[in-house]
Amino acid sequence: GRALLILLLSATVSLLGGLIFGYELGIISGALLQLQTDFHLSCFKQEVLVSALLIGALLASLVGGILIDHYGRRRAILVSSLVLLVGSLILTLARSFIGLVIGRMTVGFAISVSSMACCIYVSEMVAAHQRGLLVSLYEAGITVGILLSYALNYIFAGVDEGWKYMFGLAIAPTAMQFLSILFLPVNPVKLSSWDSDCQKGLIQLQDTEDRAAAKREPYKEKRYSFLDLFRTRDNMRRRTLVGLGLVVFQQFTGQPNVLGYASKIFHSVGFQSNSSAILASVGLGAIKVVATLVAMAFADKAGRRVLLMAGCVVMAISVTIIGLTSRIAPLAMARDCKAATDPNASHSLTQHPLTPVSFQPAVSPIPPALGAGKSQAGPGFAATRSLAKAFASTQSREVVPDSSLTQKRGLVGQAKEERVGSTGFASGGPPQAEHTVLNWITLLSMMAFVSAFSIGFGPMTWLVLSEIYPAGIRGRAFAFCNSFNWAANLLISLSFLDLIDAIGFSWMFLLYGLMGVMAVIFIYLFVPETKGQSLEEIDQQFSRKR
Repeated sequence: GRALLILLLSATVSLLGGLIFGYELGIISGALLQLQTDFHLSCFKQEVLVSALLIGALLASLVGGILIDHYGRRRAILVSSLVLLVGSLILTLARSFIGLVIGRMTVGFAISVSSMACCIYVSEMVAAHQRGLLVSLYEAGITVGILLSYALNYIFAGVDEGWKYMFGLAIAPTAMQFLSILFLPVNPVKLSSWDSDCQKGLIQLQDTEDRAAAKREPYKEKRYSFLDLFRTRDNMRRRTLVGLGLVVFQQFTGQPNVLGYASKIFHSVGFQSNSSAILASVGLGAIKVVATLVAMAFADKAGRRVLLMAGCVVMAISVTIIGLTSRIAPLAMARDCKAATDPNASHSLTQHPLTPVSFQPAVSPIPPALGAGKSQAGPGFAATRSLAKAFASTQSREVVPDSSLTQKRGLVGQAKEERVGSTGFASGGPPQAEHTVLNWITLLSMMAFVSAFSIGFGPMTWLVLSEIYPAGIRGRAFAFCNSFNWAANLLISLSFLDLIDAIGFSWMFLLYGLMGVMAVIFIYLFVPETKGQSLEEIDQQFSRKR
């Protein structure tokens, strides 16, 4: 009974942690539409407000690992829950722009620490044959949280000061997570013996004598310094290579930017503009949830390597198809937030580093940093940019001041005319029917890409990271890789437009396909299979350089 209780509470902590993470990422897209009028926010201020979450998350990646290793995983989750409660209250009660920024930075710090601590704590708490399922549950929570934020954005879009309710409702799941973790033990409790951890059919990492000796001598936790991550001691340099390779390839396969064009692809297959953005965000979000559930079901059966490589292969094929079809039926580039207020302004990201990469005029400027976070969980960070289009188009009459509405509508019309011209759908160009099949192929390819990411890189990256490092440095190592994840995401997002200007949209996606192939090779050569193995056995596998 106690084992079952611990199992259920661990699952609750993992699910709620992910739900809060996804909710905070997604809720800003709807809240910003009201905040820009209530606080008279310029484009720059809107960009700063959304980027504040990323700044807080980066800070957490730098110091969170020390907190997790030195003060324990459980205490780190408790502290992050309290910090998140404070951040939510600051946002709800904010009366100034500075208050909003501080609140979002606080929330970003809290969810980043919580994401790392939850994955590590749950991986150490449960048995080896359950670890893949329960750690992946965090990723499922993120996708559900994003979908929940979509729904609440829609519900509160017409409510006066609805943004207060949007931010404030995060308090409920945070309080539930805080209460759940209180009933869990401070130190990990293994729910099964080493014998049951090794499933049949696996390559034995140790022979019978080694396993018998290991059971006679309790596993001794070693102490490590941060610099040990780059040394040959216990093969730590190899582990760091595996961790950094996974998080970098997770971003360099194009996930932060592919979803930025979801709305445009939906529009190209015949959906009207309003329904286009809604389908792009909610529809792809639902696909993500289903795919993540599939990953949860097979993480402990098929194994991490199989899901990672299969996901990478499908992603590479998908973005390659998008790149090839876009050469025949090109998709127009969207203008950024700057165009909505100053049509003559430069669109160079070097001059405006926080300028969003995939927005039409009159759309709330969710910068690329947000799309990334999936970073963390890979799941839906970029999808929030598509969501902003949905609410900007369906709710613009309620949130855009009358004085600027005519100008914004004019710019939207201008953008539509440019899009028609660039895609060849004008009366003088080829008929739209000739591109219909290619557009549907592009749409199906994007759905395949989303599914593959949510089965492979999305959940498996963080599952493997929570397994391959020794307990004594697991928190700092996880945080170190996490900081590279955020940095790579930011780099990919901010360089997207410049790269497209230099090499073209289709070549950009073909490059993503090449990176997917390289990721498959990297995983095959360097990433070990960890299913069914206890954390102690995985540590010994690496230490003996097997």
